[in-house]
Amino acid sequence: MRVLVVGASGGIGAALVQAAAARGNTVQGLSRRVDGLDVTDEASVAKHLGALQGAFDVVIAATGALEIGAQGPEKSLRALDPAVMAAQFALNTIGPALVLKHATRLLPRDRRAVFVALSARVGSIGDNRAGGWYSYRAAKAALNQIIRTGAIELARSHSQLACVALHPGTVTTPLTAKYLGHHVAVTPDEAAQNLWSVIDGLSARDTGRFLDWAGKEIVW
Repeated sequence: MRVLVVGASGGIGAALVQAAAARGNTVQGLSRRVDGLDVTDEASVAKHLGALQGAFDVVIAATGALEIGAQGPEKSLRALDPAVMAAQFALNTIGPALVLKHATRLLPRDRRAVFVALSARVGSIGDNRAGGWYSYRAAKAALNQIIRTGAIELARSHSQLACVALHPGTVTTPLTAKYLGHHVAVTPDEAAQNLWSVIDGLSARDTGRFLDWAGKEIVW
């Protein structure tokens, strides 16, 4: 199986690459840190994904960040900053959308294929009971809509594709450490194993869904 991970140098992305390789897959990783890929710049996305040849059975957009430029999640409306909100949307919504756009040609039409975007439970509108985190929540909710809408379109050309949004759970990385609170967290390696277990079971019947690390449905 051929696997493409965009965001391969991040905590979860690197663990996904390592886990996929350990399972005997052929893995291609792309990242800003190593390859100079900037998912917020369409020219960069087009250049890097356009240089790839052949089909990939699994494509994972593992980019994103809770904190951008040392600006953490807002606790109230008073803290809203248009520039911070725009940066959140650029990285957490537009970036994966561009990956989906330019990775479509890499997805096989004649067999099972999977496109995954890492989302977050806090992007669920129906599950929002705590409030706060306006920009990050909104950006992830918008990403979920991109995945849902893309799944509907791509089902017409890729009948065996599962295009899904996955929540990896609360994962311990340097950028999330200060926000963990009392949440039960897993290591990136554990998160990657959980995600691969879900990915392995996906089929075209799952396309357009929002699932957690255990394969359970998350309300939009």
